[in-house]
Amino acid sequence: MRPPVRRLRTPADVAKWFNPAPKEPPDAVQSRGGMFRSLRNYNYRLFAAGGVVSNIGTWMQRTAQDWLVLDLTNGSGTALGTTVALQFLPILLFGLWGGMLADRYPKRRLLIVAQSLMGLLAVSMGVLTITGAAQVWHVYVMAFTLGCISCVEVPTRQSFVVEMVGREDLPNAIALNASTFNLARVVGPAVAGVLIYWLGTGPIFLLNALSFAAVISGLLLMRGSELRTPEPVRRAKGQLREGLRYVASRPDLILPILMVAFAAVFTQSFSTSIALMAREVYGAGASSFGIASSSFAVGALGGALLAARRVKPTRRVLLAGATSFGLLQVIAGFAPNYLTFLLALIPAGMAMITINTTANAMVQMGASAEMRGRVMGLYVLVFVGGAPIGSPLVGWLAELGGPRLAVVVAGTLTMVGVCTALLITRFLARRAAAKPMRVLSEAMI
Repeated sequence: MRPPVRRLRTPADVAKWFNPAPKEPPDAVQSRGGMFRSLRNYNYRLFAAGGVVSNIGTWMQRTAQDWLVLDLTNGSGTALGTTVALQFLPILLFGLWGGMLADRYPKRRLLIVAQSLMGLLAVSMGVLTITGAAQVWHVYVMAFTLGCISCVEVPTRQSFVVEMVGREDLPNAIALNASTFNLARVVGPAVAGVLIYWLGTGPIFLLNALSFAAVISGLLLMRGSELRTPEPVRRAKGQLREGLRYVASRPDLILPILMVAFAAVFTQSFSTSIALMAREVYGAGASSFGIASSSFAVGALGGALLAARRVKPTRRVLLAGATSFGLLQVIAGFAPNYLTFLLALIPAGMAMITINTTANAMVQMGASAEMRGRVMGLYVLVFVGGAPIGSPLVGWLAELGGPRLAVVVAGTLTMVGVCTALLITRFLARRAAAKPMRVLSEAMI
C-alpha cells in the first residue's frame, strides 16, 4: 500500500518541509511557566546579573558621552549627531560579518574579548577626560571603535542566550533581557546626571569600565558542561551568501525580520517625536520631556515583564504588537493635552517591546544552530538600520506640518509596513509551496 502524501497546508508547513527543526539536546529542566523561570539556570543567572550592572553603566556612559561632546563643542548639535552616527554606522556596514563570526567561533570567548575591549575603551576615555586632554575627535574615535566591536558583540550576545537556557526558556530569557535593558534605561541616565554634577564626566567612564568586570566575571564562572554549545562552523567561502539564502528560503523567519525592519524605522526615532511633541506642542520644559521619556520606558519595562510570562512567541502576538504600536502613535499625535499624551506613551512602550521580544524569539527559535549567528546579524542590521531613515523623516515632517503630523504619519506608515510585511511573506510562502508541488509532480511522472 502506497503511503499517503503529506500535504503542505500553511507557510509553516512549507518552512518545516524545507528546513526541519534541528535536533538539540533536551533541556535539563523543563519549562513550567513563571515570569522568572529562566533564572533557575545557573549560567543565565550569572549572565543576567552581570547584564544589569553593565547596562546601567552603559546608559551612564552614553549620558556622559553626550554631555562631554556638548562641553567640548560649546553645545554643537551637529557634533552630537555625528557621534551617534559614528557609533551605529559600523553595524550597518559590517553587522552581517559580525553575525558570521558568531557562527565560526565559541560565543562565550568572543563575548569575553568584546567586553574586555569595551572596558579598555571606557578606561581610555575616562583618563583622557580626567586629565583634561580629551578632544572631540577622541570621542569620535571611541564611538566608531565601540560600534565596530558591537558588530560582533551584539549578534553574539543575542545568539548566546539559547545556549544558556535552551529553546524552551528562550522567549522568557529574551523578555527578561529586555526588562533589564529598559530598567537601566531609566536608572542609568538619572544616576549619571547626579554624578556628572558632583564628579564631572570623566569618572562616569571609569565607573562604566568597572561595570564590565561583572559581565566578564559571570562569563568566566559559567559551567561549560551546562551550555548547549553547537559545533562552530568551519571557515569557508560564501558563508555570508549562504546565510542570506537561508533566510530568503524561510517565510517564518522573513515575517519577524520584515516586521522589525518596518517598525524600527519609527521605533528608533520615537524619542525624537516625544521631544518635539513635549516642546513644540505642549510647551513643556526639559523636566517634562524627561517625564515623557520615562513614561515610554516604564511602558516598555511593563511590556517586557508581560512578555516574560508567555511560554511561546506567536505570529498573532507579533502582529498585534506592531499594529498597536502604529495605532498608539496616531493616538499620541492627536492627544489634546500633555497628560493624555503621557497616558498614550505607556501602552506605546508596551507595544514596542512586544514587537522586539516576540520577533527576536521567533527568529532565534526558528533558526538552526549553525545559522543562528548570521540570522541574528541580519536581525540586528535591520533593527538598527531604521534609525538613519526614520529620524530625518520625522524631523522633515515636523518642519513641514508640525510635530502632530509627524507622529500621526509615522504611526500610519508603521501600520502600512505591517500590511506590507504580511503581503511579502504570503507571496514568498506561496512561491515556496509551489516548488515542492512541482518536485512531487515531476517525481510521479
